[in-house]
Amino acid sequence: MIAAMLNRQRMNSPSYDQGLLWTVLILLGLGLVMVYSASIAIAEADKAVGHNSSYYLVRQAIFVVVSVSAALVVFNIPIEWWQKMAPYLFLLGLALLVLVLIPGVGKVVGGSRRWLSLFVINLQPSELMKLFAAMYVADYTVRKAALMDSFTRGFLPMLMVMLLVGSLLLLEPDFGAFAVIAAIAISILWLGGINGRIFVGLLVLLVVGFVFLILTSPYRLERAKGFMDPWADPYGTGYQLSHALIAFGRGEWFGVGLGASVEKLLYLPEAHTDFLLAVIAEELGFVGVLTVIGLFAWIVLRSFSIAKEAIANERYFAALLAQGLGVWVGVQGIINMGVNMGILPTKGLTLPLLSFGGSGIMANCIGMAILLRIDFENRRLQKGLPA
Repeated sequence: MIAAMLNRQRMNSPSYDQGLLWTVLILLGLGLVMVYSASIAIAEADKAVGHNSSYYLVRQAIFVVVSVSAALVVFNIPIEWWQKMAPYLFLLGLALLVLVLIPGVGKVVGGSRRWLSLFVINLQPSELMKLFAAMYVADYTVRKAALMDSFTRGFLPMLMVMLLVGSLLLLEPDFGAFAVIAAIAISILWLGGINGRIFVGLLVLLVVGFVFLILTSPYRLERAKGFMDPWADPYGTGYQLSHALIAFGRGEWFGVGLGASVEKLLYLPEAHTDFLLAVIAEELGFVGVLTVIGLFAWIVLRSFSIAKEAIANERYFAALLAQGLGVWVGVQGIINMGVNMGILPTKGLTLPLLSFGGSGIMANCIGMAILLRIDFENRRLQKGLPA
Protein backbone atom coordinates (compact mmCIF):
# COMPACT_ATOMS: atom_id res chain seq x y z
CA MET A 1 0.00 0.00 0.00
CA ILE A 2 2.80 2.40 0.93
CA ALA A 3 4.62 1.48 -2.26
CA ALA A 4 1.48 2.19 -4.30
CA MET A 5 1.09 5.59 -2.63
CA LEU A 6 4.72 6.50 -3.30
CA ASN A 7 4.39 5.39 -6.90
CA ARG A 8 1.21 7.46 -7.37
CA GLN A 9 2.91 10.47 -5.76
CA ARG A 10 5.88 10.08 -8.11
CA MET A 11 3.63 9.82 -11.17
CA ASN A 12 1.66 12.94 -10.13
CA SER A 13 4.76 15.04 -9.36
CA PRO A 14 5.49 18.06 -11.62
CA SER A 15 7.15 17.18 -14.94
CA TYR A 16 9.56 20.12 -14.77
CA ASP A 17 11.44 22.18 -12.18
CA GLN A 18 8.93 24.87 -11.27
CA GLY A 19 11.34 26.60 -8.87
CA LEU A 20 14.01 26.93 -11.57
CA LEU A 21 11.49 28.22 -14.09
CA TRP A 22 10.17 30.85 -11.69
CA THR A 23 13.70 31.93 -10.78
CA VAL A 24 14.51 32.55 -14.46
CA LEU A 25 11.21 34.41 -15.02
CA ILE A 26 11.76 36.58 -11.91
CA LEU A 27 15.24 37.54 -13.16
CA LEU A 28 13.86 38.39 -16.62
CA GLY A 29 11.08 40.48 -15.06
CA LEU A 30 13.45 42.27 -12.70
CA GLY A 31 15.76 42.89 -15.64
CA LEU A 32 12.96 44.58 -17.59
CA VAL A 33 12.16 46.89 -14.69
CA MET A 34 15.78 47.77 -13.94
CA VAL A 35 16.80 48.21 -17.59
CA TYR A 36 13.97 50.72 -17.97
CA SER A 37 14.95 52.53 -14.79
CA ALA A 38 18.66 52.60 -15.71
CA SER A 39 18.15 53.67 -19.33
CA ILE A 40 15.58 56.49 -19.10
CA ALA A 41 18.16 59.30 -18.91
CA ILE A 42 20.36 57.73 -21.61
CA ALA A 43 17.43 57.30 -24.00
CA GLU A 44 16.10 60.83 -23.41
CA ALA A 45 19.53 62.32 -24.13
CA ASP A 46 20.12 60.28 -27.30
CA LYS A 47 19.04 61.87 -30.59
CA ALA A 48 19.51 58.56 -32.40
CA VAL A 49 16.55 57.04 -30.53
CA GLY A 50 14.40 60.17 -30.82
CA HIS A 51 14.76 61.14 -27.15
CA ASN A 52 12.32 58.30 -26.41
CA SER A 53 12.57 57.37 -22.73
CA SER A 54 11.00 53.95 -23.36
CA TYR A 55 13.31 52.98 -26.23
CA TYR A 56 15.43 50.47 -24.31
CA LEU A 57 12.44 49.11 -22.39
CA VAL A 58 10.56 48.34 -25.61
CA ARG A 59 13.59 46.68 -27.20
CA GLN A 60 14.33 44.65 -24.08
CA ALA A 61 10.68 43.55 -23.89
CA ILE A 62 10.88 42.39 -27.52
CA PHE A 63 14.14 40.55 -26.77
CA VAL A 64 12.53 38.80 -23.80
CA VAL A 65 9.37 37.79 -25.70
CA VAL A 66 11.35 36.44 -28.67
CA SER A 67 13.85 34.68 -26.38
CA VAL A 68 11.17 33.06 -24.22
CA SER A 69 9.37 31.92 -27.40
CA ALA A 70 12.63 30.39 -28.67
CA ALA A 71 13.15 28.76 -25.28
CA LEU A 72 9.72 27.11 -25.50
CA VAL A 73 10.70 25.59 -28.84
CA VAL A 74 14.10 24.47 -27.51
CA PHE A 75 12.50 22.86 -24.45
CA ASN A 76 10.70 20.42 -26.75
CA ILE A 77 13.93 19.23 -28.40
CA PRO A 78 15.43 16.04 -26.85
CA ILE A 79 18.90 16.33 -25.33
CA GLU A 80 20.02 13.46 -27.57
CA TRP A 81 19.56 15.76 -30.57
CA TRP A 82 21.76 18.45 -29.01
CA GLN A 83 24.48 15.87 -28.43
CA LYS A 84 24.41 14.84 -32.10
CA MET A 85 24.45 18.47 -33.24
CA ALA A 86 27.12 19.70 -30.77
CA PRO A 87 30.11 19.48 -33.20
CA TYR A 88 28.15 21.17 -36.00
CA LEU A 89 26.87 23.96 -33.76
CA PHE A 90 30.43 24.51 -32.53
CA LEU A 91 31.62 24.83 -36.15
CA LEU A 92 28.79 27.31 -36.76
CA GLY A 93 29.99 29.33 -33.76
CA LEU A 94 33.55 29.34 -35.13
CA ALA A 95 32.27 30.50 -38.53
CA LEU A 96 30.38 33.38 -36.89
CA LEU A 97 33.48 34.38 -34.90
CA VAL A 98 35.48 34.52 -38.14
CA LEU A 99 32.70 36.37 -39.95
CA VAL A 100 32.49 39.10 -37.32
CA LEU A 101 36.19 39.91 -37.84
CA ILE A 102 35.78 40.66 -41.55
CA PRO A 103 35.87 44.46 -42.17
CA GLY A 104 32.56 45.68 -43.50
CA VAL A 105 30.75 42.65 -42.10
CA GLY A 106 31.45 42.88 -38.37
CA LYS A 107 30.06 45.98 -36.69
CA VAL A 108 32.45 48.07 -34.58
CA VAL A 109 31.10 49.59 -31.35
CA GLY A 110 33.35 51.24 -28.78
CA GLY A 111 36.51 50.04 -30.53
CA SER A 112 35.47 46.36 -30.50
CA ARG A 113 34.28 44.34 -33.51
CA ARG A 114 31.83 41.98 -31.78
CA TRP A 115 28.53 42.27 -33.63
CA LEU A 116 26.94 41.16 -36.89
CA SER A 117 24.24 43.51 -38.16
CA LEU A 118 20.97 41.72 -38.93
CA PHE A 119 19.26 45.01 -39.83
CA VAL A 120 16.65 44.85 -37.06
CA ILE A 121 19.06 43.64 -34.34
CA ASN A 122 22.77 43.05 -33.85
CA LEU A 123 23.94 39.48 -33.24
CA GLN A 124 26.86 38.93 -30.88
CA PRO A 125 28.42 35.57 -31.84
CA SER A 126 30.42 35.28 -28.62
CA GLU A 127 27.18 34.92 -26.64
CA LEU A 128 26.07 31.95 -28.74
CA MET A 129 29.59 30.51 -28.59
CA LYS A 130 29.33 30.16 -24.80
CA LEU A 131 26.37 27.82 -25.30
CA PHE A 132 27.92 25.96 -28.24
CA ALA A 133 31.22 25.53 -26.35
CA ALA A 134 29.42 23.98 -23.37
CA MET A 135 27.73 21.48 -25.70
CA TYR A 136 30.89 20.67 -27.62
CA VAL A 137 33.14 20.17 -24.58
CA ALA A 138 30.48 18.01 -22.89
CA ASP A 139 30.17 15.85 -26.02
CA TYR A 140 33.97 15.66 -26.44
CA THR A 141 34.47 14.63 -22.80
CA VAL A 142 31.90 11.83 -23.11
CA ARG A 143 33.38 10.57 -26.39
CA LYS A 144 36.95 10.71 -25.09
CA ALA A 145 36.21 9.50 -21.55
CA ALA A 146 38.69 6.64 -21.81
CA LEU A 147 41.46 9.06 -22.90
CA MET A 148 41.05 11.77 -20.25
CA ASP A 149 44.25 10.62 -18.49
CA SER A 150 46.27 11.15 -21.69
CA PHE A 151 47.69 14.60 -22.40
CA THR A 152 48.29 14.06 -26.13
CA ARG A 153 45.18 12.04 -27.02
CA GLY A 154 42.65 13.40 -24.55
CA PHE A 155 43.53 16.95 -23.53
CA LEU A 156 45.75 18.38 -26.29
CA PRO A 157 43.10 18.32 -29.09
CA MET A 158 40.66 20.24 -26.88
CA LEU A 159 43.40 22.68 -25.87
CA MET A 160 44.11 23.45 -29.54
CA VAL A 161 40.43 24.03 -30.25
CA MET A 162 40.02 26.32 -27.25
CA LEU A 163 43.14 28.29 -28.21
CA LEU A 164 41.59 28.83 -31.65
CA VAL A 165 38.39 30.11 -30.06
CA GLY A 166 40.38 32.30 -27.69
CA SER A 167 42.45 33.77 -30.52
CA LEU A 168 39.32 34.72 -32.46
CA LEU A 169 37.74 36.31 -29.37
CA LEU A 170 40.88 38.27 -28.52
CA LEU A 171 40.98 39.67 -32.05
CA GLU A 172 37.58 41.32 -31.52
CA PRO A 173 38.69 41.90 -28.67
CA ASP A 174 36.39 40.17 -26.14
CA PHE A 175 38.55 39.10 -23.21
CA GLY A 176 35.52 38.61 -20.97
CA ALA A 177 33.83 36.08 -23.27
CA PHE A 178 37.14 34.21 -23.56
CA ALA A 179 37.39 34.02 -19.76
CA VAL A 180 33.84 32.65 -19.46
CA ILE A 181 34.32 30.06 -22.24
CA ALA A 182 37.64 28.98 -20.73
CA ALA A 183 35.93 28.53 -17.35
CA ILE A 184 33.15 26.46 -18.94
CA ALA A 185 35.60 24.22 -20.80
CA ILE A 186 37.94 23.70 -17.84
CA SER A 187 35.04 22.94 -15.48
CA ILE A 188 33.48 20.36 -17.79
CA LEU A 189 36.84 18.68 -18.40
CA TRP A 190 37.52 18.56 -14.66
CA LEU A 191 34.06 17.20 -13.85
CA GLY A 192 34.42 14.74 -16.73
CA GLY A 193 37.49 13.16 -15.17
CA ILE A 194 40.53 14.86 -16.66
CA ASN A 195 43.89 13.92 -15.11
CA GLY A 196 44.53 16.00 -11.97
CA ARG A 197 48.08 16.97 -12.93
CA ILE A 198 46.91 18.14 -16.35
CA PHE A 199 44.16 20.17 -14.67
CA VAL A 200 46.57 21.90 -12.26
CA GLY A 201 49.00 22.60 -15.11
CA LEU A 202 46.18 24.09 -17.16
CA LEU A 203 45.16 26.41 -14.32
CA VAL A 204 48.75 27.63 -13.94
CA LEU A 205 49.01 28.12 -17.72
CA LEU A 206 45.77 30.12 -17.76
CA VAL A 207 46.86 32.41 -14.94
CA VAL A 208 50.19 33.05 -16.66
CA GLY A 209 48.38 33.60 -19.98
CA PHE A 210 45.89 36.09 -18.53
CA VAL A 211 48.67 38.03 -16.80
CA PHE A 212 50.64 38.09 -20.06
CA LEU A 213 47.62 39.38 -21.99
CA ILE A 214 47.14 42.18 -19.47
CA LEU A 215 50.80 43.21 -19.40
CA THR A 216 51.12 43.23 -23.22
CA SER A 217 47.92 45.18 -23.87
CA PRO A 218 48.07 48.91 -22.99
CA TYR A 219 44.31 49.35 -22.56
CA ARG A 220 44.00 46.21 -20.39
CA LEU A 221 46.93 47.39 -18.30
CA GLU A 222 45.26 50.78 -17.81
CA ARG A 223 42.07 49.04 -16.73
CA ALA A 224 44.04 46.98 -14.23
CA LYS A 225 45.67 50.12 -12.82
CA GLY A 226 42.27 51.81 -12.58
CA PHE A 227 40.94 48.77 -10.74
CA MET A 228 43.79 48.85 -8.19
CA ASP A 229 43.05 52.48 -7.26
CA PRO A 230 40.04 54.03 -9.06
CA TRP A 231 40.32 57.21 -6.98
CA ALA A 232 43.82 57.93 -8.32
CA ASP A 233 42.23 58.91 -11.66
CA PRO A 234 38.47 59.25 -11.00
CA TYR A 235 37.88 61.13 -14.26
CA GLY A 236 39.94 58.73 -16.40
CA THR A 237 40.70 55.04 -15.95
CA GLY A 238 38.84 54.89 -12.64
CA TYR A 239 35.71 56.70 -13.84
CA GLN A 240 33.34 53.73 -14.27
CA LEU A 241 34.40 51.94 -11.11
CA SER A 242 34.38 55.05 -8.93
CA HIS A 243 30.79 55.87 -9.96
CA ALA A 244 29.74 52.24 -9.50
CA LEU A 245 31.13 52.34 -5.96
CA ILE A 246 29.33 55.62 -5.31
CA ALA A 247 26.09 53.93 -6.42
CA PHE A 248 26.69 51.05 -4.01
CA GLY A 249 27.46 53.49 -1.22
CA ARG A 250 24.31 55.54 -1.80
CA GLY A 251 22.11 52.42 -1.79
CA GLU A 252 23.01 51.35 1.75
CA TRP A 253 20.63 48.67 3.12
CA PHE A 254 17.33 49.30 1.31
CA GLY A 255 18.24 51.69 -1.51
CA VAL A 256 17.09 55.18 -2.42
CA GLY A 257 13.96 53.82 -4.10
CA LEU A 258 13.08 52.45 -7.51
CA GLY A 259 13.74 55.10 -10.17
CA ALA A 260 15.55 57.43 -7.76
CA SER A 261 19.13 56.63 -8.79
CA VAL A 262 21.39 59.63 -9.39
CA GLU A 263 24.29 57.72 -10.96
CA LYS A 264 22.14 56.59 -13.91
CA LEU A 265 21.66 60.26 -14.88
CA LEU A 266 24.56 60.10 -17.36
CA TYR A 267 27.19 59.71 -14.62
CA LEU A 268 27.60 55.92 -14.71
CA PRO A 269 28.51 54.63 -18.21
CA GLU A 270 26.75 51.47 -19.47
CA ALA A 271 24.24 51.70 -16.63
CA HIS A 272 21.71 49.47 -18.43
CA THR A 273 24.24 46.84 -19.58
CA ASP A 274 27.55 46.13 -17.81
CA PHE A 275 26.81 48.18 -14.68
CA LEU A 276 23.14 47.35 -14.13
CA LEU A 277 23.93 45.82 -10.73
CA ALA A 278 25.27 49.18 -9.53
CA VAL A 279 21.89 50.76 -10.32
CA ILE A 280 20.14 47.89 -8.54
CA ALA A 281 22.40 48.51 -5.54
CA GLU A 282 21.62 52.23 -5.51
CA GLU A 283 17.86 51.88 -5.94
CA LEU A 284 17.16 48.61 -4.08
CA GLY A 285 20.13 48.58 -1.71
CA PHE A 286 21.97 45.66 -0.17
CA VAL A 287 18.72 43.70 0.06
CA GLY A 288 18.20 44.01 -3.71
CA VAL A 289 21.75 42.91 -4.50
CA LEU A 290 21.51 40.00 -2.06
CA THR A 291 18.25 38.92 -3.73
CA VAL A 292 19.91 38.90 -7.16
CA ILE A 293 22.86 36.91 -5.81
CA GLY A 294 20.45 34.44 -4.19
CA LEU A 295 18.54 33.91 -7.45
CA PHE A 296 21.75 33.21 -9.37
CA ALA A 297 22.98 30.90 -6.62
CA TRP A 298 19.73 28.92 -6.88
CA ILE A 299 20.22 28.43 -10.64
CA VAL A 300 23.77 27.18 -10.11
CA LEU A 301 22.77 24.83 -7.29
CA ARG A 302 19.85 23.43 -9.29
CA SER A 303 22.04 22.89 -12.35
CA PHE A 304 24.42 20.71 -10.34
CA SER A 305 21.53 18.91 -8.65
CA ILE A 306 19.97 18.20 -12.05
CA ALA A 307 23.37 16.98 -13.26
CA LYS A 308 23.59 14.60 -10.29
CA GLU A 309 20.20 13.14 -11.21
CA ALA A 310 21.32 12.75 -14.83
CA ILE A 311 24.45 10.86 -13.69
CA ALA A 312 22.22 8.52 -11.66
CA ASN A 313 20.38 7.79 -14.92
CA GLU A 314 23.71 7.28 -16.75
CA ARG A 315 23.09 10.31 -18.97
CA TYR A 316 26.62 11.68 -18.89
CA PHE A 317 26.38 14.22 -21.72
CA ALA A 318 23.26 15.71 -20.13
CA ALA A 319 25.00 15.83 -16.75
CA LEU A 320 28.11 17.59 -18.05
CA LEU A 321 26.03 20.01 -20.11
CA ALA A 322 23.89 20.90 -17.07
CA GLN A 323 27.04 21.56 -15.05
CA GLY A 324 28.50 23.61 -17.90
CA LEU A 325 25.35 25.75 -18.07
CA GLY A 326 25.52 26.31 -14.32
CA VAL A 327 29.18 27.30 -14.54
CA TRP A 328 28.36 29.69 -17.41
CA VAL A 329 25.67 31.55 -15.46
CA GLY A 330 27.67 31.43 -12.23
CA VAL A 331 31.04 32.56 -13.59
CA GLN A 332 29.62 35.33 -15.80
CA GLY A 333 27.45 36.51 -12.92
CA ILE A 334 30.40 36.52 -10.53
CA ILE A 335 32.61 38.43 -12.98
CA ASN A 336 29.94 41.06 -13.65
CA MET A 337 29.16 41.47 -9.94
CA GLY A 338 32.87 41.56 -9.09
CA VAL A 339 33.45 44.32 -11.64
CA ASN A 340 30.50 46.33 -10.29
CA MET A 341 31.74 45.97 -6.72
CA GLY A 342 35.38 46.73 -7.53
CA ILE A 343 36.54 43.19 -6.72
CA LEU A 344 37.60 42.50 -10.34
CA PRO A 345 39.00 44.74 -13.10
CA THR A 346 36.48 46.40 -15.42
CA LYS A 347 35.33 43.95 -18.12
CA GLY A 348 32.62 44.17 -20.73
CA LEU A 349 30.38 41.34 -19.51
CA THR A 350 26.66 41.67 -18.94
CA LEU A 351 24.66 40.23 -16.05
CA PRO A 352 22.90 37.08 -17.36
CA LEU A 353 19.11 37.33 -17.81
CA LEU A 354 19.12 40.92 -16.48
CA SER A 355 21.23 43.28 -18.57
CA PHE A 356 20.09 44.88 -21.80
CA GLY A 357 21.01 42.95 -24.94
CA GLY A 358 19.28 40.66 -27.44
CA SER A 359 22.03 38.10 -28.04
CA GLY A 360 22.75 37.65 -24.35
CA ILE A 361 19.10 37.24 -23.36
CA MET A 362 18.49 34.81 -26.24
CA ALA A 363 21.52 32.64 -25.38
CA ASN A 364 20.66 32.69 -21.66
CA CYS A 365 17.03 31.69 -22.24
CA ILE A 366 17.99 28.87 -24.61
CA GLY A 367 20.55 27.64 -22.08
CA MET A 368 17.96 27.64 -19.29
CA ALA A 369 15.45 25.86 -21.55
CA ILE A 370 18.00 23.10 -22.17
CA LEU A 371 18.63 22.83 -18.42
CA LEU A 372 14.88 22.50 -17.84
CA ARG A 373 14.72 19.87 -20.59
CA ILE A 374 17.46 17.82 -18.89
CA ASP A 375 15.44 17.94 -15.66
CA PHE A 376 12.26 17.07 -17.58
CA GLU A 377 13.89 13.96 -19.05
CA ASN A 378 15.28 12.99 -15.63
CA ARG A 379 11.79 13.12 -14.16
CA ARG A 380 10.32 11.05 -16.99
CA LEU A 381 12.95 8.36 -16.48
CA GLN A 382 12.23 8.33 -12.75
CA LYS A 383 8.58 7.65 -13.61
CA GLY A 384 9.59 4.80 -15.87
CA LEU A 385 8.72 6.75 -19.02
CA PRO A 386 10.99 7.23 -22.06
CA ALA A 387 13.02 10.46 -22.02
